[in-house]
Amino acid sequence: MNFLIRLIVSSLAVIITSYLLPGVHIDGPLTAIIVAAVLALLNIFLKPVVVLLTIPITFFTLGLFLLVINVFMIYLVTRLVPGFTVDGFWWALAFSIILSLVTGLLDKLNEKFTF
Repeated sequence: MNFLIRLIVSSLAVIITSYLLPGVHIDGPLTAIIVAAVLALLNIFLKPVVVLLTIPITFFTLGLFLLVINVFMIYLVTRLVPGFTVDGFWWALAFSIILSLVTGLLDKLNEKFTF
């Protein structure tokens, strides 16, 4: 049940973020659910491996390379999910940052109204 709630919250965050950014295009709510699910799976399975392999460059850039890894994950989702497009690197970076903020805000609202 908790996974389903988190998937819905993430899907809402994807929809809200795509409306805020003109460089991010999503076909509809079903696409948002798929984007949220694929992004969650990539963040669970692939991102830790990529972060581990890039520890030296992440250390050298004082952690800023993690933003590049997030952009890479967004680009990978655009390749895997039809109906989801991002116009460029900067839009993917903005999408990543705003998606994190919106998801955090929606999670806080969910905690506040959950009994």
